[in-house]
Amino acid sequence: MRKIAVTGADGLIGWHTHAWLSVQPGILVVPVPKAAWDDTATLAGILSGCDAVVHLAAMNRGDEDTVYETNVRLARTLAGALERQGLAPRVLHASSTQVERDTPYARSKRAAGEILARWAARTGARFTDMILPNVFGEGGRPFHNSVVSTFCHQLASGGEPRIDVDAEIEFLHAHEVAQGIGTLLADQGAEVWRPEGTRLTVSALLDRLRTIDADYRDHYIPDLREPFERDLFNTYRSYLFPRHYPVAFTMHTDQRGTLIEAIREGNGGQIHYSSTHPGFVRGEHFHFRKVERFVIMAGEAEVAVRRICGSQVNRFRVSGEAPAYVDMPTMHTHNLRNTGSGELIAMFWTNELYDPEAPDTYRVPVEPEDADHGTKAAGTP
Repeated sequence: MRKIAVTGADGLIGWHTHAWLSVQPGILVVPVPKAAWDDTATLAGILSGCDAVVHLAAMNRGDEDTVYETNVRLARTLAGALERQGLAPRVLHASSTQVERDTPYARSKRAAGEILARWAARTGARFTDMILPNVFGEGGRPFHNSVVSTFCHQLASGGEPRIDVDAEIEFLHAHEVAQGIGTLLADQGAEVWRPEGTRLTVSALLDRLRTIDADYRDHYIPDLREPFERDLFNTYRSYLFPRHYPVAFTMHTDQRGTLIEAIREGNGGQIHYSSTHPGFVRGEHFHFRKVERFVIMAGEAEVAVRRICGSQVNRFRVSGEAPAYVDMPTMHTHNLRNTGSGELIAMFWTNELYDPEAPDTYRVPVEPEDADHGTKAAGTP
């Protein structure tokens, strides 16, 4: 079992990295709490026995002098803690494509990288500087991490986004960063890693997000076959959860009975149905990329959803008597429980066909007390 320490595990990249590494076989993730930075001995104790440290903790915004001092101090403290214990683990440091600019943030990332590179040279440890573009994704803080987070938050809450500077920006989803970190940890790795993202102007980004917002509010799921569009869509709808759900269907009733339009989408994808006996549970898994919709056709049910690496469980009561849907947010484990006295009939839709070689399905219990490190699940709900 390899122990991988992750600093800044509560941040955007940190959460995605923690979640991805936790479902890789043979890896134990050790999140480094903020309090550990106040005491070198405490930090050294946490890092003892770790095979690698993914250093993501940083200050991105705020008073310029404080930003510079904080990022440099974090690097010095990390190097000092490792030297204190005579440790030489693999270290990955999150830097930025802004590193060549003459700003306090850019200078701080250059200085932090140099501090850790010198430590690695002294100790013979392997060091990789990760030069990252604008990273966005589920869990991003509006007005802090990325303009994508800000726009998604504003659109999801009915606000009106504003463009200050219509610059071209390179965007990369946090899950791609997490996967890249996993790959770096699995091999010798380069001294510098520079992943490529998608370039577009701020106005083009806003146009895409406005279309996503309008389509989804009109109960239409846009074409998600292009990964960047899928990542934008999943990021956008993460800001709707949980208040947006369940969403009631429009019911068309006449003398023949009732008809509902369960899904309108431009993807293809896959639909399947299930019957579940009273008291039984389906699901207990999560996805990194898949969009999944639950629709109850008959019976009574509870849908429970918990953020990966979190403890709060959101619960939705749904019934075939009042048809509604709940779309599962990515990186949230979920289940479906028959709470009625009769058979539960449910429909499930995903935006992609099930691929047993890459199912994007990781089995983790919803109830926090039952949860442990996830393992890949080959089954369906």
